[in-house]
Amino acid sequence: MSNAQPKITAYLKTFCGWSEGVRAIFRKYGLEWEEKDIIKNPAFRWEMEQRSGQPLSPCVEIDGKMLADISGDEVEAWLIENGYLTKSEAAADAPTNSSCTDEQHAAMAAGKLPAIGKIKFLD
Repeated sequence: MSNAQPKITAYLKTFCGWSEGVRAIFRKYGLEWEEKDIIKNPAFRWEMEQRSGQPLSPCVEIDGKMLADISGDEVEAWLIENGYLTKSEAAADAPTNSSCTDEQHAAMAAGKLPAIGKIKFLD
């Protein structure tokens, strides 16, 4: 495992199962990251699309390598495979490979964001 903290920029949505799964992996391993909320700041969405070459999120850039449209599980696997981490059996504090419900997506599309801590994940 590398002792150096990787430079991580994460293009995430404010409320999203996939985005929260990525955050959960960062928290699990005590990693620091710069979060660019593509919902609160449309300029970050544009930046993400330019850097990743596609419109789907989450996207995570680690030491200059862009991981596009990725789950928390996939971020963890990439970090382990590339020598940044040693696999931990500790549980993440949120599902790492789950979307939001259809109802949550509809509410977000209507501009009705859920309250913090009220995200419901699909199994």
